[in-house]
Amino acid sequence: MCGLLGFLTADTATSKDGRTVETTAAQVYEALHCQRHRGPDEKGTWHDERMIFGFNRLSIIDIEHSHQPLRWGPPENRERYALTFNGEIYNYLELREELRAEHGAEFGDEPMFATEGDSETIVAAFHYWGAKAASRLRGMFAFAIWDTELNKLFIARDPFGIKPLFTATGPGGTAFSSEKKSLLELLPELGLSDGLDPRALEHYTVLQYVPEPETLHKDIRRLESGCYAWIEPGQAPQITRYFNPQFRVSPFAPGTADKRYREIAEALEDSVAKHMRADVTVGAFLSGGIDSTATAALAMRHNPNLITFTTGFERAGYSEVDVAAESAAAIGARHIVRVVGPEEYAASIPEIIWYLDDPVADPALVPLYFVAKEARKHVKVVLSGEGADELFGGYTIYREPLSLKPFEYLPKGLRKLAGKLSERIPEGTRGKSLLNRGSLTLEERYYGNARSFNDAQLRSVLREFRPEWTHQDVTGRIYGMQGNHWDPVARMQHLDLFTWLRGDILVKADKMTMANSLELRVPFLDPEVFKVAEQLPYDQKITKETTKYALRQALEGIVPPHVLHRAKLGFPVPLRHWLRGPELYDWARTQIAESGTDHLLDKAAISAMLEAHRTGPVDHSRRLWTLLCFMIWHGIFVEHRIKPEIQEPVYPVNL
Repeated sequence: MCGLLGFLTADTATSKDGRTVETTAAQVYEALHCQRHRGPDEKGTWHDERMIFGFNRLSIIDIEHSHQPLRWGPPENRERYALTFNGEIYNYLELREELRAEHGAEFGDEPMFATEGDSETIVAAFHYWGAKAASRLRGMFAFAIWDTELNKLFIARDPFGIKPLFTATGPGGTAFSSEKKSLLELLPELGLSDGLDPRALEHYTVLQYVPEPETLHKDIRRLESGCYAWIEPGQAPQITRYFNPQFRVSPFAPGTADKRYREIAEALEDSVAKHMRADVTVGAFLSGGIDSTATAALAMRHNPNLITFTTGFERAGYSEVDVAAESAAAIGARHIVRVVGPEEYAASIPEIIWYLDDPVADPALVPLYFVAKEARKHVKVVLSGEGADELFGGYTIYREPLSLKPFEYLPKGLRKLAGKLSERIPEGTRGKSLLNRGSLTLEERYYGNARSFNDAQLRSVLREFRPEWTHQDVTGRIYGMQGNHWDPVARMQHLDLFTWLRGDILVKADKMTMANSLELRVPFLDPEVFKVAEQLPYDQKITKETTKYALRQALEGIVPPHVLHRAKLGFPVPLRHWLRGPELYDWARTQIAESGTDHLLDKAAISAMLEAHRTGPVDHSRRLWTLLCFMIWHGIFVEHRIKPEIQEPVYPVNL
């Protein structure tokens, strides 16, 4: 687990202003400081005439070796390739044995691998299998391989987007990094600007996160999840998608239900076992839900001394601390709790947004940051339950097709009339939302779990609202990737894999844990687990009574009964109450007043929204939080008015 940084120069010749690859390499080394939290154990660079690699290492596997940037090659050129790699490959032992069996004889008495880690496995797989190696890796990863013979760069990212990879290409070459902050340092070298992307801003206000491949900086993009790219000096990346999740629904044949449930449990147990591979201590995050509880319970089979961690708030109804403690006791785990108060919540926001690179207006990332900070005092790796909802149908919004089924029998004209009628009903009136959403097609109404603003609300706060940049600008392409035979829940799940999961859930998971030099692993987001999840029919995911039906059946005997059929809560935040009271109201007013975003946002309209939230029945908390997070981001990265105090990472070494 680490932070990578690379720079492929457009030309080996000295530039007009006298810069050489050596001077650029020195700047890459300096830019590594922006991602020091991702890898405080080691720092290093390597370069040849064209390619520069930088690396910050958090040592997890083969601690004494597997240093990066790493060199590997076949017998005729043992240093043909250079690699920089962020992540973990959980099937690396199996792949090493397969590579030895197929090609080990070529090395004679010389060992094929000089280390015991997973990094060499990636390069060897790439050498023998080419770009197809990416689809053979079972893990979370972003990596770059430079072929010194062909002068070609290969970069790739894991199927679900667990690990980030930012890229920028300009006249000076192509740079890529685990952290956008490092690329911002190198934009002048690339001949690029740090200007804001107005389209990405509008997408952010709609979704509460910036969707891939965009970032809020117009000249920095992201390599999308499940993609790889070939890059030659002076050329733009040539990107290919190697993973496109398909929901190949397979209805349960009579008498096969128990077998299918066992397949789910076995796939998850195997995934957790492989995710426990580490040369350091592994713990687990534990909420009151079935996903994290199942992960922790299965992890206990491999580490009876497992430590679990949870977070919550003192306000009633906004904490799963008691349920998580009961779960930990039921599975026999040592349990540690971190309670977060409103003052430290607000005080942490600038630092957290600096770590995020782009704002994510999910209030739950703040308690995640604090529980990660607590966990890092005890362990170096944690398991978590992200991805279960998207794979197995865990969101209550997935029940929507059931509630809207009667609208499908109405003629198209009547459905549109219902939509117009809903516009005349006052906000907050019961039935208004149902009538409105029933009048729309799935493509029109569903754009993921986060719905901060509608078009009318956006027009009131954005100075330059563009109707063509709303949610269908993001989701249209994704809906176009789907099969015509998919049921509506499968279509919603697929959309969430490309939007909500990789834009919000995995960004906050990676950024908040790595901010504390803590590696987070997500066993549900495993190709083998996905293979059993993608086959589930509609009625094995969503029923009138519950969500994740098949998963709950599969976890009988693994998850304690008090959790198994409990409603989802997660890490809820009392933001609605805090923005109305002394906890955050004055803080929010100050952020709006001091923000230099007048040219982008109507601050008077936002102040009115805050007052309406404080005094009235309408809940504007999610919309306000979206705007407040952007204002703080703008204050840090554009105005340079806000300067978070980022501490040098210092942690226990013997974990």
